[in-house]
Amino acid sequence: MKMNKVNAKGIAHAAVIAALYVVLTYVAAFLGLSSGVIQFRISEMLNALALFTPYAVPGLFVGCVIANILTGCIVIDVIVGSLATLVGAFFAYKFRKYPFVALLFPVIANAVAIPPVLAYAYGFEGSLLYFCATVALGEIVCAYFLGLLLKEAVSKSKKHIFK
Repeated sequence: MKMNKVNAKGIAHAAVIAALYVVLTYVAAFLGLSSGVIQFRISEMLNALALFTPYAVPGLFVGCVIANILTGCIVIDVIVGSLATLVGAFFAYKFRKYPFVALLFPVIANAVAIPPVLAYAYGFEGSLLYFCATVALGEIVCAYFLGLLLKEAVSKSKKHIFK
């Protein structure tokens, strides 16, 4: 399925992925894990769905925008954080034939984009290098390792919806 071939099934996939991102971010927020210097946003595992469908890219972006707004992020965080998710998901899709490489893109995008927001927009104390490390750690756990587990689960499903 090519990105320029928009259809109802693809739009539905994007909408479901966006909704799942919002719900999982809320779960992480309830546990105090979705924002701040140390983040374990479990919704980032959904980046693995970009390995199966191009519709995951806009779905993850829209889901991140909505989740960031609803969880009280400031405007610059909504913009930068959502764009980081968009970039990470886009490159995950482009490198989908190499999942171990593809899922590094969400980690890198967030580890580069989010630390300046934490330091300058939110005014958290600490160095950019420290924030890069903490954001990367959360992304490695959630986007990379949980993402690989999700990829395997979807791949092993006999009737997954992306076939």
